[in-house]
Amino acid sequence: MEDERFNRKNTTVYNLSYHIIWCPKYRRKVLQKGVDTRLKELLHIKAKEREWTIKSLEVMPDHVHIFISASPNDSVKAIVGALKGFTARCLRHEFPYLKTKIPSMWTRSYYVESVGHISESTIKKYIADQKTSQRQ
Repeated sequence: MEDERFNRKNTTVYNLSYHIIWCPKYRRKVLQKGVDTRLKELLHIKAKEREWTIKSLEVMPDHVHIFISASPNDSVKAIVGALKGFTARCLRHEFPYLKTKIPSMWTRSYYVESVGHISESTIKKYIADQKTSQRQ
């Protein structure tokens, strides 16, 4: 049985996932009253188009949490740029009042943390133990 954690493409085996958080401009509470539902739909559309997997997603009135996996060919900056750019265009078109609430949909900043199956301390120990295990 193959381990479902891993993805394969050509010569690469990988397991890359990111927890990303971003906010509307001025952290305005505009992600509600239908905007939140449509935002979730749009994020799934873009992820499917780019072959990314959304593992978890929650939209709060003033920020977005997404846990997403992607290939090594996709930088975090490209992922965030694609998600924010696509959703900003669509939401501002579909909900014109957003244009009067905020000058742009999203702040330029975001938070990202890489998330893996193995903890940071386990990886550090594994690397540190390489020389000693090689001698045996």
